[in-house]
Amino acid sequence: MDIGIDKIGFYAPHLYLDMTKLAASRNVDPDKFTIGIGQEKMAVTPVTQDSVTLAANAAWEILDDADKETIDFVIFGTETGVDSSKSAAVYVHELLGLNPYARAIEVKQACYGATAGIQMAKGHIAMNPDSKVLVLGSDIARYGLNTPGEATQGAGAVALLISAEPNIMALEDQSVYFTADIMDFWRPVYSDKAFADGKLSNEQYIAFFSEIWSQYKAKSGLGLKDFEAITFHLPYTKMGKKALKPVLGETTEEVQERLKTNYQTSTEYNRSVGNIYTGSLYLSLLSLIEQANAFPAGSRIGMYSYGSGAVGEFFTGLLQNGYKEHLHIKQHDDLFASRKEVTVPEYETIFEETLPTDGSEVAFDVQDDPATICLAGVADHKRRYVNKKK
Repeated sequence: MDIGIDKIGFYAPHLYLDMTKLAASRNVDPDKFTIGIGQEKMAVTPVTQDSVTLAANAAWEILDDADKETIDFVIFGTETGVDSSKSAAVYVHELLGLNPYARAIEVKQACYGATAGIQMAKGHIAMNPDSKVLVLGSDIARYGLNTPGEATQGAGAVALLISAEPNIMALEDQSVYFTADIMDFWRPVYSDKAFADGKLSNEQYIAFFSEIWSQYKAKSGLGLKDFEAITFHLPYTKMGKKALKPVLGETTEEVQERLKTNYQTSTEYNRSVGNIYTGSLYLSLLSLIEQANAFPAGSRIGMYSYGSGAVGEFFTGLLQNGYKEHLHIKQHDDLFASRKEVTVPEYETIFEETLPTDGSEVAFDVQDDPATICLAGVADHKRRYVNKKK
């Protein structure tokens, strides 16, 4: 029995900031952002969106009534949770109108959370072949205004429906995972902004990939020639390239060119959204399979997941016959085309507009937010969500 990705959806806020304009405002050479880290636009999150609504909107576009009845497990990977007790998955479960006889949990390990969710989903479906699992990777990357990490902010969510006999990708069983206690990136419970040792994080990302790739080759007997593409967790789009480059010498020039070309295609969506933490790897995968010409059935795609702190994993999937027919390319094209650019002052104002932390109540006008699912305010210490189509 094959188990893997049956459907995949994506959502980002309707606002974005041009990175060249941020560079000009910060007296930075624009090439440092557009070439140096490979980012062109940054998604900007209005106060009417949070990790719950982003995830729910990503899933809303792909699920039909049959899916909602069959899903019996919701796994929400995030490092931008909205409650220290109640899982974000429970909110999404209600907003989507899913089968009540379901589990709903939240998983945290920096940017690795959604990958952990996928691996749990595989085990669940192996024991319950008729069920489906909704795995969500949703985050808002915040480092603060005028900080070294500001250019690597972003927001968005990816929703993956995991099932038996999937339409898009069958996940293979061979994988290698690795853990080490490293303080390269963290966010204490008292802070709504992350802290990072950027240099250390870059070094560990590359070191983890080198270690895991070496172990994967020994375990699987496969090499670069066996892959149509390798996709990466992308906190910024040049990061994966830095990890891939040292191993390219293992193979022929023809394979090198194939991997480099497909890597570039895999970065297109991330380049226009920014860092979405747990969803970044899967946005890279989505960019690849939606923007590249159709790959032959059975093409093997490698996936490198890295969550600071740190946990890394390399795993693989085989594209299924006719997978392109099950993608939502037009919806994603329309999403990108309909976004509205904000100025740097507007972005700064939006960034500073946060929810009250003193127990006071607030209500938002969600009509200015085109999303189907929005955060309408806070009352009695409870977030109030609305689905405009329910």
